[in-house]
Amino acid sequence: MISIALYNLKGGVGKTASCVNLSYLAAQDGYKVLLWDLDPQGSTSFYYNVQPKVKSGTQKLFNEQLDLGDLIMFTGYENIEIIPADLTARNLEIIMEEMRSSKRRFKSILSQLEKEYDFLFIDCPPGFSVLSENIFYAADIILMPTIPTTLSVRTYEMVKEYFQEKGLDESKLMCCFTMVDLRKNMHNEIMQELSRDRKFFSNYIPYLSDIEKMGVHQAPIHAFAPSSYAAKCYTDLWEEIKEGVME
Repeated sequence: MISIALYNLKGGVGKTASCVNLSYLAAQDGYKVLLWDLDPQGSTSFYYNVQPKVKSGTQKLFNEQLDLGDLIMFTGYENIEIIPADLTARNLEIIMEEMRSSKRRFKSILSQLEKEYDFLFIDCPPGFSVLSENIFYAADIILMPTIPTTLSVRTYEMVKEYFQEKGLDESKLMCCFTMVDLRKNMHNEIMQELSRDRKFFSNYIPYLSDIEKMGVHQAPIHAFAPSSYAAKCYTDLWEEIKEGVME
């Protein structure tokens, strides 16, 4: 199983949209996919129109009161299942601090899935925390959607520094540009500058209205606009990511 955590230190960068669409494309390729919504906002769960079946499931999982399989639900799409967000996800930082959880706690939970799925996509909450460090340690790939602006690039540098300070494997870190507007000089300049950084994929996601319509349709783009330019962009990005992680 290949685990891909969609993460950024800041919100509003297209993280959830990328998680929803990339997981859908992996399932369409015939891979068995699990999507884990750990962002307390629950936007990924909303896009897939799934509500949690277990009350306080996230808290109970980390307190070892139930197994991971007890939280997994169908999405209505072939080959893809989901662990939807619940309100206790917002308390994970407190829960893990109280448990004095080591960075191996999350990895031990993921080990339950090794033989069940081909891909695991994790929609992570923003920020640095005990949870994020657990995810950085456990996941195979940390994929950072990045808007080509000065502040977003600064955030990328901060995440790299965090990996170095914590002794984390920086080779896990990969990036893709999102919400790109090529009419803006800054976007063009930053993308050109960072094109030399091998952590950035060459394909990117433009700022497009079809992506915003995901909330209206509560579905991945390919489910309601498969011929759109947005769908093509995500397909191209997924093909590049797939090639990169399966080398």
